[in-house]
Amino acid sequence: MLSIKDLNSFYGRSHVLHGVSLDVAPGEVTSILGRNGVGKTTLLKTLMGLTDRVTGSIVLQGKDIASSEPHLRARSGVAYVPQGREIIPDFTVRENILMGGFARQDGKPEIPEIVTELFPYLRDNMDRSGGLLSGGQQQQLAIARALAAHPKLLLLDEPNEGIQPSIVEEIEQVIFKLNRDFGLTVILVEQNVRFAREVSHRFAMMEKGRIVAEGETSELTDDLVRKHMTV
Repeated sequence: MLSIKDLNSFYGRSHVLHGVSLDVAPGEVTSILGRNGVGKTTLLKTLMGLTDRVTGSIVLQGKDIASSEPHLRARSGVAYVPQGREIIPDFTVRENILMGGFARQDGKPEIPEIVTELFPYLRDNMDRSGGLLSGGQQQQLAIARALAAHPKLLLLDEPNEGIQPSIVEEIEQVIFKLNRDFGLTVILVEQNVRFAREVSHRFAMMEKGRIVAEGETSELTDDLVRKHMTV
């Protein structure tokens, strides 16, 4: 599905990612782990074309998209749910979701059936302003907006951060269903090791802008977690 080779990424003169290489198989969940500030979010932004300069290759289903504009990456099947959600508070739930549809290959905005199936609250509150939703409901909305693009690859940046416990489990189940029931390939930035172990097929541990360990989730040992995630 995705092959990243010797990827370097920059914000201005700041060199953030250093020679990152990673392969993501179709239909799998890959968790990106590590302490704060090690480059996890930058990796997702780099995949979407949202940093200032990049070297290396990003090959999506056989096509190198490293020099493509962000909207073309979205049209090629990559959807991004950023940290902080970034929904439009003055738009209704319906309008926020429909925005995602403009990234479809046919450019036709519509609310996919999968959204109403996965998110009953959103289905029943389509005319409610996005700014009136709770943090967890806004996270659901951000995922729904991404799904409206009919993506092949979903990038999720700490989807459980700052979410009330009652909704964390719902969001975790949504991610699980998207992968296991609908076959969506997912790259997940996550601090919750328990959840990463539960939902992921593979992991990559980052330190100072580099991948320092990777493998099947069964290889995500407590020693690795202590070494690279304990503050």
